Amino acid sequence: MLRLLLLLCLAALPLRAEEVVLGLSADEVAITATFDGSELLVFGAVKREAPIADEPLEVIVTIAGPSVPLTVRRKEKKLGIWVNTDAVDVKEAPSFYAVATTGPLKEVLAQIEDLRHRISIPKAIRLVGASPHVKSPQSFSEAVIRIRKKNRSYQLLEGAVALDQQTLFRTSIQLPSNLTEGDYATRIFLTRRGYVVSQFETTIDVRKVGVERWLFNLSRQQPMIYGLMSLAIAIAAGWGAAAAFQMLRRG
Repeated sequence: MLRLLLLLCLAALPLRAEEVVLGLSADEVAITATFDGSELLVFGAVKREAPIADEPLEVIVTIAGPSVPLTVRRKEKKLGIWVNTDAVDVKEAPSFYAVATTGPLKEVLAQIEDLRHRISIPKAIRLVGASPHVKSPQSFSEAVIRIRKKNRSYQLLEGAVALDQQTLFRTSIQLPSNLTEGDYATRIFLTRRGYVVSQFETTIDVRKVGVERWLFNLSRQQPMIYGLMSLAIAIAAGWGAAAAFQMLRRG
């Protein structure tokens, strides 16, 4: 059924040399109080007006969360105390970034194309503000990548895209529970011999809903009320725990 829908979409579009017809299992992700992550299915097809070329086609899928600036600091132990020494400002670092490919990234993407489109995880991070005395500033972005790979915020999924008969492709990407709210840019690249021959872009809307949405808005629009409410809840929880403990002791 999925293949039939994709082929019908191909027939309805105007002809071009080679282009992407994309589908998503969801174009919206709702973050609720019980949200523990989600699996996103990305599928599509390659529409072409000429026979399939002899050179094999490769597919790259990227999903990037909202980028925010941050400061990365290096700690060193001096006189038995860990202190901050060097710091580097990161202009852009996606809160979430996943790259899925049909094969090893170095084989399906030329370096010059990576520089142009900023596809690989290191190229998605932009450093600024490194002082001349800072040694190996690139290690700061590597630290960001290492930490975010550990909590699955950054993912490199080589060979995770299945490509059938050089036409139909599909992959699934696991979205973690700690998603940042915002628009998630989704890009599909078709490459041949490492060079991009076509690309497609869309967005996935990730928003808090229900109580999560209300609390988020309250914390931004009425911070004093939010703080007082948080304090009241903490006091009530402490009082309730103390009362329960007293009842257990008496029992």
